[in-house]
This record gives sequence, C-alpha cells and structure tokens, in this order.
Amino acid sequence: MKKLLYIIGLLLLFLFLTGLTQIGGIVLLLSLLISRKIKKKIKFKTSLIFLCTYLLFTFMVVPLLAPIFGREKIKHSSTISATNYMTVILNRNYVRPEMNEFLNQTAERLEDSKIEIKYLDANFPFIDKFPLPPHLSHNDGKKLDISLIYKNKEGQITNLKKSMSGYGVFEGPTKNEKNQIKICKKRGYYQYDFSKFMRFGNINNELTFSEKGTKELIDAILKNNKLGKLLIEPHLKQRLNLRNSKVRYHGCQSVRHDDHIHIQLK
Repeated sequence: MKKLLYIIGLLLLFLFLTGLTQIGGIVLLLSLLISRKIKKKIKFKTSLIFLCTYLLFTFMVVPLLAPIFGREKIKHSSTISATNYMTVILNRNYVRPEMNEFLNQTAERLEDSKIEIKYLDANFPFIDKFPLPPHLSHNDGKKLDISLIYKNKEGQITNLKKSMSGYGVFEGPTKNEKNQIKICKKRGYYQYDFSKFMRFGNINNELTFSEKGTKELIDAILKNNKLGKLLIEPHLKQRLNLRNSKVRYHGCQSVRHDDHIHIQLK
C-alpha cells in the first residue's frame, strides 16, 4: 500500500511540475536517479539535487535547445521585462523570434513615453500544442500576455503592478459598460474569473488603472502588421475606444481579460 501511494504521489508531482514548468517532471525523475547514486546521507538530498538540476537546465540547457523548436527567451531590455521573474524561472518566457522583433518594434514606438512593456506568461520552450496551464492557447510560441498600465496618486504613469503575479487584479466594468463577466458566469462559465486566485497577494494598492497609458500601449501594438489579434475584455475595448478589427473578444470559455492584454502573431 505504501509503495502504491508513493507511486501515485510521484505521478501527481510529475504532472504538476510538468504543467507548471514543462521540464520539471523530467528533472524530478533525473533527480531521483542521481539521489540514488549518491549513497551519502544528506538532509533534503533529493530536494537539493532537484533544485540545482532544475536551475542548471533552466538557465543553461533549455536556452540552447529551444531554438531547435523555433523558440527563444524573451529578450529583456530597459523597456522590456517580466512583470514577475518567476515567469522566467518557470520557463514560461519563450516565444518565436518574430515576437522578440515585435516587442522591440513596439518598445521603439513607446520610447518617448514612460511606458515599459511588462510581460506575463508567454509559452514553454518546446513542442507546439504542448499546453501551458491554465491558458488555452499559449502553445505555439506566438502568444503573450502583457500587463495593463497604471498610474500613481499624482496621476503619473508607473510601471508598477497591483499583484505579485501580475494577474488577478481586475479593472471591472462600470454601470454604463457591458458586463461580460456577469454574462459568462450566468451561463455557467464559473472559471471566468479564476485568475483572481492567481494574484499571490496584492501590492501597490494606491495605484489606479491608466486609461491613457493602456491606450497608448495598445495603439503601439496595433501599429505592427505582424499582429494577428489582441484580446481584451469588452468593457475595456469600449472604454478605450478601440475600433481596430484586430481587437477581439476571447469568449466565455477562457478567463476574463481585464487584468492583462493578450496578443498573438499572425
């Protein structure tokens, strides 16, 4: 019975780590093999081996192998960076080279503003169609989530965000705007605001949504011909007066998009 429980637990951990990082399950198995080879008794031996092996793979091995699958890490600059560095550690920061070009061109259009591109989940480094939970479509290197823009008490644009993860703090509809959230949940799509559980803590509570800054960011994105579509919640599309045909609604089967912008290449 103990052995069965161990196998079940190991399988669940394998699936969890694979869904979280893509490589975590494989690294887990490799770490168990290495741990068995090392006969010396060391406290937390397997955990330490896993951590070291995982970091080695993440920062040394995976970046070398990803181009074989047509992907590369998002290239950071003074104006392009991860909202939360855990995105990088979890290998959720891989895109096709065209996306890096796209981001650089967008950043150039924003160089006279104070707006920086803060990205959230992108894609895993390997294999098209490999799911990136909890996202439905981040599986081909062409998709990327970008944080909204906020302002401080003085009304100045800031690149700070309102949650630890960058997700889950919503800019909900006003009374005069379409409430797609209510519509979807009424239809039984209870997962629609699931991302509120992914914030991992609120921060910078004094910040408020910047319509001007977010509109400027989106306008810069829409000027790029490589853009296939941009997904955002209907009430924000209405509020920001976004009339470009590439600005679309993602559907009730997804999660709400008033805490981030989703972009994808053609």
